[in-house]
Amino acid sequence: MKILILSSSEDIHAAHLKQSLIEKGITVEYLDTRLFPTKLKISWQPIIQTGCLTFPDGKKWDLADINKIFWRTFSGVNVPKSTNSYPNTIAINDSISLLRSFMRSKPEKWVNDWEAYQFHKEKPLQLSLANKIGVNIPATLVTNDAEEILNFYQSYSEVIFKPVYGGSHAQFLTKEHLEINRMNLALSISPVTIQEYIPGTNIRSYVIGEKVYSAEIRSSSLDFREDKQAKLIYLETPKDIKKQCLTITKAFGLKWTGIDWRLQPNGEYIFLEANFSPMFLHFEKQTGCPITQNLIELLTS
Repeated sequence: MKILILSSSEDIHAAHLKQSLIEKGITVEYLDTRLFPTKLKISWQPIIQTGCLTFPDGKKWDLADINKIFWRTFSGVNVPKSTNSYPNTIAINDSISLLRSFMRSKPEKWVNDWEAYQFHKEKPLQLSLANKIGVNIPATLVTNDAEEILNFYQSYSEVIFKPVYGGSHAQFLTKEHLEINRMNLALSISPVTIQEYIPGTNIRSYVIGEKVYSAEIRSSSLDFREDKQAKLIYLETPKDIKKQCLTITKAFGLKWTGIDWRLQPNGEYIFLEANFSPMFLHFEKQTGCPITQNLIELLTS
């Protein structure tokens, strides 16, 4: 059995998973796309829709012989810069095109695949689909129109804002943020996601195949990701929320994910987002949930 991990040894989650798989007697290699096209070689034949990888050390793997590919981190390609910008652009586009073709040719092998990766980047669509399948979401506005933000702000007691794509933590929206010149300048550069603030408790649910594990995240921070002292307390997942977790995972084209919720004081779960390739070691260590073992089972089934 051969398994690829899309990442490198620099990522502790990838390194942990690789070592765990090796201990099970499984052959594992990293697919580090930063080495393509300089050191990593990719070949692909459109008629028979297969190909091969040649690693920097000379080992060659046929795509047909690879059982599963675990998507941990994707770093694009690393094309050497040239003095002529036009050929450099062509080289980047050519490299990305072959890499994407290779990655998309066998979607059943991936955990998770390219299409799910693309969908994950469209956070507003993710929320819309969640709502469409019957999952509760916060009132949300995505815009670069200051007037729309002012109208939204006046409709709720507390409001937060965060990037549309991600990459930064949520913050409370204050009157200082709403100063018209400041808003117009910021919104001329980038749109923003505005949401009603949901009081309650942070919950993280992991879905691996048909398994679901949840934990309460005890943190005083608005965004628990910025709190290094946050505590994770195992929580038995309610049956209806487990069903929603599995429905979300399937609808988003995922095979595994980490879902973030806010649990309101009245017991209602509000969906925030589903993570395409979540970190899991801290969760596993604090809760005792067998995330690694379940991932191994998912990758070897």
